[in-house]
Amino acid sequence: MKQLRLSDDILLSVEKPARYIGNEINVISKDLSQIDIRFAISFPDVYEIGMSHLGLSILYDLFNRRQDVYCERVFSPWHDLEEKLRENEIPLFTLETQEDVKNFDFLGFTLQYEMSYTNLLNLLDLANIPLFSKERTEKDPIVCAGGPCTYNPEPVADFVDFFYIGEGEVMFGKIFDLYKANRKNGGSKEDFLESLLEVEGVYVPKYYAVTYKENGEIQVFSPTHPKAKSVIRKQVVKDLDVVAYPLKPLVPLIQPIHDRVVLELFRGCIHACRFCQAGMVYRPMREKNSDLLMEQATELIKNTGLDEISLVSLNSSDYTDLKKLTDYLIDEIGRKKQVNLSLPSLRIDSFSLDIMQKVQDLRKSSVTFAPEAGTQRLRDVINKGLSEEAIINGSKEAFKGGWSRVKLYFMMGLPTETIEDVEGIAQLGNKITDTYFSLSKESRKGRFKIVISTSFFVPKAFTPFQWAGQDTYQSFIEKRNHLNKMINKKHIQYNSHDAKLSMLEGVMARGDRRVGQVIYKAWKNGARFDAWSEFFDFDHWIKAFEETQVEPSFYATRKRDKEEIFPWDFIDIGVTKAYLWREYERGLQGKTTPNCRKACVNCGMKSFDGGFCSDY
Repeated sequence: MKQLRLSDDILLSVEKPARYIGNEINVISKDLSQIDIRFAISFPDVYEIGMSHLGLSILYDLFNRRQDVYCERVFSPWHDLEEKLRENEIPLFTLETQEDVKNFDFLGFTLQYEMSYTNLLNLLDLANIPLFSKERTEKDPIVCAGGPCTYNPEPVADFVDFFYIGEGEVMFGKIFDLYKANRKNGGSKEDFLESLLEVEGVYVPKYYAVTYKENGEIQVFSPTHPKAKSVIRKQVVKDLDVVAYPLKPLVPLIQPIHDRVVLELFRGCIHACRFCQAGMVYRPMREKNSDLLMEQATELIKNTGLDEISLVSLNSSDYTDLKKLTDYLIDEIGRKKQVNLSLPSLRIDSFSLDIMQKVQDLRKSSVTFAPEAGTQRLRDVINKGLSEEAIINGSKEAFKGGWSRVKLYFMMGLPTETIEDVEGIAQLGNKITDTYFSLSKESRKGRFKIVISTSFFVPKAFTPFQWAGQDTYQSFIEKRNHLNKMINKKHIQYNSHDAKLSMLEGVMARGDRRVGQVIYKAWKNGARFDAWSEFFDFDHWIKAFEETQVEPSFYATRKRDKEEIFPWDFIDIGVTKAYLWREYERGLQGKTTPNCRKACVNCGMKSFDGGFCSDY
C-alpha cells in the first residue's frame, strides 16, 4: 500500500477526499526502477470531469503500454484542497505514486475548452513549476499540451514548451524515443526541443516569432530556427482498427460526470456545419469495424463491472453498421447482462427512434434535438442540414413512442441572425407543444415538458465563421431577454449560457500571444475554475484587460478581412483556408453544402496521404 501524500486530517477536511488518493480499479502500477520516462498527464479541471474524458483515458493507456514509460494522472484540486496545499506548503502530486509533479520528465495537458487556461497556470504554480517556459530550468518538467484548443495554441504559447497537433497515437512514441536518446547523449532540454522540430505535428513556440501591424493585426509569423517548419501538419490515425484502445479503463472511486464505459465508433465527421470546429479539425471520418466494437464492448463491461455503455462520436447516426452493432449490444449485452445502452448523438429520424425505442423499453428519458437556429433561413446559413419538418415529425414520432420530454439546443448570435430568428426559437417550441397536444389523450404518456437551452455563438479557428464578428455582450443580453419574454413558461423551461463567459471564450478562441498576458493577469487576480458558474468572476478578467491594455473587442467582436493572417494559419489541418472562405460566403448567401457522403466538395483532406476521405 502506497503512502498517501495527504494526512488524514487534511483528507477529512476537504470535499470528496477520494479525488486525491488514487488506487482505483484498473489503476496501473509499475516498478520505478525499470522506468526511463515519467509522464504526468493532466486534465486541468476537477477529478470527476477529467476522469470522464475519453482522450485522457486513451493516452493513459497508450503511454503505459510502453515498458519504459510510466504515465500518472493529476487534476485540478478543488478550492478547499488548494487552500490546504498552499497553507501547508505541499506541492502538487500525482495520484498513482503521490510524488511531486515537479519531479517528472513531462507534464502534459489536454486542453478541451478555453476557460480551463487559468487552471493550467494554477496547476503549474501548485507544482512549483515556473509558469513561463522561458523561466524553466533543466530541473523542471517539459510542459506539453494537446487537444482541440491547441488548434490555436497562441494564447498559451508562453506557458507551454511544445504542442502536439493531432491524434496522440501517431507520433508520441517517436517523441519518447528522442527524449531517451537525448538524455543518453547528455543533451540539454534545449537540445531535446530542437530535436522535436523534425517531428511532424509538433510545434515549439520558442522557435517562432510574431510581429504586428499598427492596427494590431499580425504582420509576420515565422520560424526563427533553421529546422523549424513553416507549416505544422496535424497527425491523423489512418486505421482505428489497429491502434490501441483502453479495454481496462480506470473505474473511479467516486461518481464521475459520465459513469459508464465508452465505445468509440469513429473519428471525424461527414457534415459541414459552419460553426463547428470539431467537424473540421477531426476530419476525415474513420470508422471502426463493427465486429471489433462488439469484442471491445464485451471486454469493457467484463473489466469494469459498470452497467452502462455509451457509443461516442460526433454523430452516431452516421455509423455504417449502427443497426448491427446496436442489435448486438441490446440483445447480447443489454438484456443478458443488465447493461444500459446510451446513444448521446443520434439524429432524430425513424431509424434512430426505433433504436431508442429498443434501448429505452423500460424507461423513457428525454429526446434531444439540436436545431441550433430558430428559423430555416438561419439553419441554412449554418448548414445544419435539419429541417423544421424533420424536427416536428421526429417529435411527433417520439411522443407516440412514449417520450414526453424534449430538449432543444440553440445558439444565439450566429452570423446574419435577426430578431425574427430569435423569435423563431420560441415559435418552434410552441409548434412542438402543439404537436404533443394534437395527439389523443391515450397517446400522451407522462408529464409533458420542453427544455430550451441557448448558448452564445463563439467563432472558432478553422471554421468558415472564423472571419465573423461575435455579437457584443449587450446584444447577447437583449436577445436573451427578448426570447425569455416570448417563451410559454407553462410547458417550456428556458436555460441560457453566461454571455460574459462566451465573450471571454471569443477572445481566447481567436487570440494571439498577447492574450497570454491577459490569462496570466486574470490568474494572478484570482481566476480559477472559470467554466464553473459558482467560481467565475468577470471582474478578474476586466481588471486583467485593463492591466495589459488589451482590448477584448479586437479579438471577439471584430469582423476579419479575407486576407488577414490568423494566429493559427501556420497549422495545416487538411481543410484549406480557401475552402473555409468559400463556405463562409455560401453561408452568408444562405446556400447549403452537402455532406461528404453525398458529394466531395474538395475541402482539402484528400491531400493527406492515403486518401481516406475519397470513399465518401
